[in-house]
Order: sequence, then structure tokens, then C-alpha cells
Amino acid sequence: MSASKQLASLSLDADNLWAYQMTHGDEGWDTYPTYLDALAGVVLPMLQELGLHITFFVVGQDAALEKNHAAIASLAAAGHEMANHSFRHQPWLHRYSLEQIHAELGEAEDAIEAVTGQRPVGFRGPGYSLSPDVLRALMDRGYEYDCSTLPTVIGPLARKYYFRSAKLNAQQRAERAHLFGSARDGLQRLKPYRWVAGPQSLVEIPVTTMPLVRVPIHLSYVLYLAGPSPEAAYRYFSAALRMCSLRGVQPSLLLHPLDFLGADDVDSLQFFPGMNLTGARKRETVQRCLQLFAKRFEVVPMRQHAAALAGDKSLPAKSPALTAIREKVA
Repeated sequence: MSASKQLASLSLDADNLWAYQMTHGDEGWDTYPTYLDALAGVVLPMLQELGLHITFFVVGQDAALEKNHAAIASLAAAGHEMANHSFRHQPWLHRYSLEQIHAELGEAEDAIEAVTGQRPVGFRGPGYSLSPDVLRALMDRGYEYDCSTLPTVIGPLARKYYFRSAKLNAQQRAERAHLFGSARDGLQRLKPYRWVAGPQSLVEIPVTTMPLVRVPIHLSYVLYLAGPSPEAAYRYFSAALRMCSLRGVQPSLLLHPLDFLGADDVDSLQFFPGMNLTGARKRETVQRCLQLFAKRFEVVPMRQHAAALAGDKSLPAKSPALTAIREKVA
């Protein structure tokens, strides 16, 4: 690591077209439509040009389908880390039993390893879903890190925005009742810490939000702001990075496929924020932001960031049994 730069990490949740449709209640999601080939075709050249290696959180269902094998394998072949984003990408993972969680993680691990040769050691829950049982299962399975927490106050607003256009029945709305979390998530710790349960432990790297005000800074939100003013969105992102430096926060930034794909690439996801922008305009903004990110920080994949944190004996500890991240619903 450069002595002049703080450490930071970058990851991309490879949520596929069908996963957005499923959560939104759209018909046809269970045929598993995909845009992973298109994603790999635009994101890999950009990362190579920027000289960045990142972590891709892969959904096991995608890795299990042959039509996605080439795209997913290309991510690993380019030197990027493969991590676990669950098998079915159901944002109500926190409702699962411990046995169901083990099965979900195991299926994804097997599918991802079969395609990429990497067995995941990191996890992010779909929709930032997390529970004490998820943490227990991750520790039992030997995971090195989790990054399912999003310390922000705007979860209820994001959920309301999403539900406004969703086609959901009462049961589906109940399943998604905790989608994007609650306002109290803004009280969660912003800096990394360690989950500890007896002799087991797990590094937690939260998705970084704006220090002090706890509003999101990952690029899906920056692109939403870029609709009316790309320059204002860039200044917002730049200010967030400065605040991270001043507050001693090692930022862990999150990307999504729709940060690279616009309405001209995926015309069936018009409900998603920022889909009024073309793919080219999105990629221009993303590249500019990532150039700034790499200039100010030493950007590494999540596993490398977690390994550096694991050696820090001053890292605070927290017990999964006491957490109120996302209360489990019976």
C-alpha cells in the first residue's frame, strides 16, 4: 500500500436483470433474463484502463446457469475477486432459518467456484439483509468478511420510492417490509469492526455513507443526482471523499450493473433511479468518479481490505446476538 494514501475498497454487486424484476414483482423474472455479457463488456475495459482490481459479489443462481458462465468466468480471469451475494438474491434473507441460510450460502459457493475456480470468503446480503443467524452461518463456514451493512437514514424513503411502482401483493410486501432497512440504520457504525461470537470472528466492512450526515455516496445515488446536473453530482462525490479523509474513514464503495447500463441498454427497468440516462453518459460519470477515488485512495478488493483490518488489534468488537441491524421476522 502506498504510504501516502489511505486504504479503500471497491466492489460491484452483480445483481442481474431477473433479480431486479423479482424484487419489483414483474412477470417473467423466473426465466432468468440476463445482461451479464453486456455488463462484462463495459466494466472490464474500464477497470483495466483505471488499473483497478475489485470484488464482484456474484449471485449463485446466475453462476448455475450455463448462459452466464462466460461472462462470470471473464470477471475472475481478469484478476478480480469473486464473493457471495446469496443463491436466490431474496432481500428477505434475514427471515430464513439457520438451516436455510447454510443451504443458500452453500449452493452459491459451489456454483461460483465451479465457474471461476474461486470459493468465496466474503459475503454481502441482497438488499443489505442481515441477521444474527446469517452472521453465525458465515462464521461457521469460515468466511473472512461481511459487508452487508449500509449505515444510512434514508432506507424508508428508498423503500417507499421502490414500492410506488412495484407490482406486489400483500404477502410480497410483507416479505419486503425491511427492504433497504430502517432509519435507525443511520446509527450503525460507519467504520469497520469485528463480529465476535465465542472463538469465532468476522470482519464487517460497512458500505460507506457520507460521514456525519449518513446519506449514500455509492455511485447509483451519484448517478441519480447526475440526471439534472452531472457537475453537481461529481462535486457531491468529491466532497464525500474529502469528508472520509478528514474523519479517518477508509471508504468502501459499491457499484451496481445499472451504474454502467442505461435505458438504451436495458429498457425493462425504467422504474430504477437514474434509468433516464444513457449508458454512455453513466459510464462517463462513473469513470470520472472512479478516477478521483483511485487518485485519493489506495483502492483494493474487499478481501485485501479485510485482511489488513483483521490484523488491527484495535478494531472494535460487536456481538451478533446483540445487534439490531435488521430484526428477524417470524
